[in-house]
Amino acid sequence: MSLLVVGLSHRSAPVSVLERASLNADAQTKLLQDTVAAEPAAEGAVLATCNRIELYADVDKFHAGVAELSTLLAQHSGVGLEELTPYLYVHYEDRAVHHLFSVACGLDSMVVGEGQVLAQIKDALARAQELHTAGRLLNDLFQQALRVGKRAHSETGIDRAGQSLVTFGLEQLAVGAPVETWVRDKKALVIGAGSMSSLAAATLARAGVGEIVIANRTPERAERLAQILAEGDDTDVLARAVPMGSVPFELTRADVVVSCTGATGLVLTADAIAAGVESRIGQQPVVDLDDEAAEAPLPPTSVGAEEGCPLDLSAVRPGFSVMGEAAVAGMDAATLEQHATWAAGTTVDRRRAGRGGPEADAELIGALVATASAVGRIPERRRPEPVAEPPRPEPVLFLLDLAMPRDIDAAAHRLAGVRLVDIESLAEASADAPMAADVDQVRRIVSDEVAAFGAAQRAAHITPTVVALRTMAADVVAGEIARLEGRLPGLDDKHRAEITQTVRRVVDKLLHAPTVRVKQLAAEPGGAGYADALRTLFDLDPETVASVSRAEESTEKNARNRGPA
Repeated sequence: MSLLVVGLSHRSAPVSVLERASLNADAQTKLLQDTVAAEPAAEGAVLATCNRIELYADVDKFHAGVAELSTLLAQHSGVGLEELTPYLYVHYEDRAVHHLFSVACGLDSMVVGEGQVLAQIKDALARAQELHTAGRLLNDLFQQALRVGKRAHSETGIDRAGQSLVTFGLEQLAVGAPVETWVRDKKALVIGAGSMSSLAAATLARAGVGEIVIANRTPERAERLAQILAEGDDTDVLARAVPMGSVPFELTRADVVVSCTGATGLVLTADAIAAGVESRIGQQPVVDLDDEAAEAPLPPTSVGAEEGCPLDLSAVRPGFSVMGEAAVAGMDAATLEQHATWAAGTTVDRRRAGRGGPEADAELIGALVATASAVGRIPERRRPEPVAEPPRPEPVLFLLDLAMPRDIDAAAHRLAGVRLVDIESLAEASADAPMAADVDQVRRIVSDEVAAFGAAQRAAHITPTVVALRTMAADVVAGEIARLEGRLPGLDDKHRAEITQTVRRVVDKLLHAPTVRVKQLAAEPGGAGYADALRTLFDLDPETVASVSRAEESTEKNARNRGPA
């Protein structure tokens, strides 16, 4: 097994980099095709979610594999390799298995314990199978990851450690209030009809939202989702579908907007959001709070209040700070030195004068005094006193952006009357989220499953050698029986069958203990060499062993193509 994973996630890269490196469906397909076409890789699979991009491969060379997979990720993501490299992580063999199993259990998610990632792993496996880039290793790995994830959710309380990204996002919008109470009777607009948007719509419906409007570029999918919501037995919500062109109007009616599409550009601009909010609050303008603070005038200078200043404050022109400006114009070197030390809040250290020499100090101070006398001031910017930030008005529009790259303009954060929660703010909020005690139990499950998977893979690695050995033994038995028949042509069928069975039993008994034991030894860490030892001891033809492997892989592939019975 030479499993290698190269990727980046919310734990290794800022959201801005993840956003630029995101891969759409076409890019993932091309990445997989190029991966298996590359020399070091025999298999490939891509796991791409809203907060991670990972490329899995079965490689024959570690360093060459890392270089090739990193280059392919950079090429297909559009982010330069030099820029991308600092954010990439690499896992190999058992560490790579441990990583995927942890991801499947929700331990590596932005919201610990969320189960949405299982569906994304299933989609990644289905895509690799469809493109025939997943062989025995990646099929076994991803299928086992799905089983491990399901086991973690069924045997532990990991679900209590976190929720889906949708639920966590709604909790952030509600700012501490129960989601069911906060969302009740509100009008919701859901943009997109994919898996995440569908989950968001279902979550809102179960929480008790009054109305859900679905907007999608494919009207049929929006109508289908609206129909499912309206006919659901566990909800009582008014649901309808609208074309994407109706989104600006729906913004004037919606209280909550959830967006998760595959668009490469913004779906909602700050101007569109501002227009929607202004229509809700009447004539009151939507103000960019950052711009308002930037335009606030500086406070007046408190000349004359500086205790301990060595200057005659009555001579200072109004409008300038005694920390600089015209206050120092015309003073002698000694006074200038005293003023400088006072402004810095320190005392004069005479020992420093010897470092540059008194002549150098006198020259510098003289030049500064001359400049101050000539221009009338020393250009020194005053330090403004703290300005109280104007109170932010209560939001009337709540936005949840679950897309990567983002659907909603980040500038909406600065709009009054708007509260925006996006992937970046979710990452910040989840960093301090408490973890349940069940997480430790899940980690133990992952460790046990990684050991079991590694043992199974190592044992499977020696199986073709054992099969080839038994095939060789069967050929030897057949040859000896044929030679016996030549020497004893009068041997009847009964005696021939008895002799043949006896010889086979002897060979089977001789091979049983060694083959069972070698499988046990091969399953242990470092047991890969036992297959080579078996081939050497019994002088097995490497091509015979390889043909057994190819036959097994062909059988497995045909079984996968047929699907479940």
